[in-house]
Amino acid sequence: MKTLPTLLIVDDEVRSLESLQRILDDDFDVQTATNTRDAEAILAREWVQVILCDQRMPEESGVEFLCRVREHWPDIIRMIISGYSDSTDIISALNEAGVYQYIIKPWLPDQLILTLNNAVRLFQLQHENELLSIELKALPQHVEQGLAEKRAALRNGYRGGDGIVRTSSSCMNQVCEKIHRVAPYDISVLITGESGTGKELAARALHYNSLRWEKPFVVENCAALPDELLESELFGCKQGAFTGAIEDRMGLFERANGGTVLLDEIGEVSPAFQVKLLRVLQEGEIRPLGSGRTRKVDIRVIASTNRDLEAEVRAGRFREDLYYRLTPVTIQMPALRERTEDIPVLANALLVSAMQALGKQVDGFSDEALACMQAYHWPGNVRELQNEIQHMLVMSDERVLGAELLSPRVLRAAPAEDEGQLDLQASLDGTLKERIESLEAMILRECLIRHRWNKSRAAKELGLSRVGLRSKLERYGLEKIERIDPPASRGAAG
Repeated sequence: MKTLPTLLIVDDEVRSLESLQRILDDDFDVQTATNTRDAEAILAREWVQVILCDQRMPEESGVEFLCRVREHWPDIIRMIISGYSDSTDIISALNEAGVYQYIIKPWLPDQLILTLNNAVRLFQLQHENELLSIELKALPQHVEQGLAEKRAALRNGYRGGDGIVRTSSSCMNQVCEKIHRVAPYDISVLITGESGTGKELAARALHYNSLRWEKPFVVENCAALPDELLESELFGCKQGAFTGAIEDRMGLFERANGGTVLLDEIGEVSPAFQVKLLRVLQEGEIRPLGSGRTRKVDIRVIASTNRDLEAEVRAGRFREDLYYRLTPVTIQMPALRERTEDIPVLANALLVSAMQALGKQVDGFSDEALACMQAYHWPGNVRELQNEIQHMLVMSDERVLGAELLSPRVLRAAPAEDEGQLDLQASLDGTLKERIESLEAMILRECLIRHRWNKSRAAKELGLSRVGLRSKLERYGLEKIERIDPPASRGAAG
């Protein structure tokens, strides 16, 4: 039987503790404490992987408690949950207590569970890293050779823009060709496109096809931090540069020296911070917070955004000089609805990844399921498709994933232009009778798919006789697509 990871929750509010324990009990061995004294007693006797601590408590703050934990139990992943978003608290948590995440209430259960699972994985990786460090000392040449082989294998996965799953006739072929042409040249690239279209994947392909492929590739989400923290994260800081800066810290640009930095969501940075980024691109140098000296860095900057930066420049929200520094080359990632021919091979590739991650095996999708996926407009793009496939895999009791496992919004397959409205095909042009018939056909089709084309159950749900349902199906030409067992990775290219 698999042992659940141990999570310690510290909060002086009993109701908050009970609420968290009720939600997290299925995924973790939850230990609770209403004060830090009881919490330390638990830490002394239990092997705790993650601490989730309230910030503002009567006896001492969460940061003060976690600083002590950091000193005596440094391996434990420390997290703070608070209803307050004061920047001083956040900075202290990051710098003094070394917290992994600062979670602001109210929290979403699914997101909280995901964050805690990531924290547990980080704890496991720390221990694996310790073991690897021992191996490095014992067998340095062997390990070095292994790392070189893994690095080469990683590069081979991105050669020529490969790593982006597509068909031979996909519009993504032009994108991959552009990546292949641009990658060897040491110039900045701006990658644009909607969220979930694979902008980070394209950036990795650029890096691993460049001359910098043996050096680090690092990603910074510019929308995740306020200016001061973002500046510290990218440029580094000197001790005492701001409240909570208790030691010198090397910035991301220096740590990635010789490699590539992806500035994700570049359109979200403030005009003041844009000036500081411009200096890095123009002069190739940074100045850590609190330092009077600049430092040279050798990095390639790739930026990505889901905003229209040209419109942002015209509106005065994004500096024109920075825009032109970032855009010697621009790569536009198409939305998934613009490459529907890729959905079958992409879905099968994502299914293979999901089976590996979840430890569950199936034979593939039914043709009906793939047809429904291709009819849907996927506003969340590849990320939404990935989530849908994981849901289908978890909920399935059969070897073939059928259309009945798809979410109702996918079964309804609303056209993209109706994204902000109800998902009704009745919005099509025509007379009132034609629109009602269109809506009726859509309802019949969705109901039949959910009931796996069992006409008796569908007729009962819709309040129709079996004869009446059959008549309507003949009238609208609704016929079942036969289920088949396609191979798990049908026709994937690149």
